[in-house]
Amino acid sequence: MWEALALGFRLPTEETAARLASPDGAGALAAAAALLDVDQKTDLTARVLRLARRDGLDDLEDSFRRLFGHTARGTVPPYETEYGEDSLFLPAQEMGDLAAFYRAFGLTLNAAAHERLDHIACQCEFLLILARKEAYALERDDAAMLEATRGAVRLFLSDHLGRWAPAFGRKLAREDGNGFYGALGDLCHAVVVAECARLGVAAGPELLRLRSPLPDDTPMACGPATEPAEVPP
Repeated sequence: MWEALALGFRLPTEETAARLASPDGAGALAAAAALLDVDQKTDLTARVLRLARRDGLDDLEDSFRRLFGHTARGTVPPYETEYGEDSLFLPAQEMGDLAAFYRAFGLTLNAAAHERLDHIACQCEFLLILARKEAYALERDDAAMLEATRGAVRLFLSDHLGRWAPAFGRKLAREDGNGFYGALGDLCHAVVVAECARLGVAAGPELLRLRSPLPDDTPMACGPATEPAEVPP
């Protein structure tokens, strides 16, 4: 699910259309979602199947530009630090905390970065990496690694993605109605809330105010939407 969300919220490519917006791609993802539905008593499968709208790349690009725009303040801002109470200091603190999370797990910034590390796709990709580490720990029966990884996921959800993504997903679902990105926003909301419940973390509210616009001097990081981060071998 994290891989699908990370792909879906990047600038769309033919891979997006094939793996998410096509009946075959959404069907394959729905098969994985069905396993989670059984284990966690969620309803992710139906939400995944709503992605299969047969949208081509041109349609996805038009919707992406309309919803997310070319700046941080599009119709639905995909950046964490655009949400919350007005503050001169909190956005910088949140960005610094995100950078510390990524560094702690060996992530390095892409030298050709053109995106901020508080972007929704970047945060979903980080949780994808942690999910793979969790799976590895389970396979190796490594209790220490498992607890450390789950602890990091809990903290990241509590301090970051779980705090703002429910409101982001709901806003996107409202703005795009029956469109592909509306379905993706609905899926994002459901996945984040389900993961918070699995790990005992309180999910954020479904409505969050946008911060007042401030001069955007935030360091750019995490890579462009097509390549959010680099992980050393």
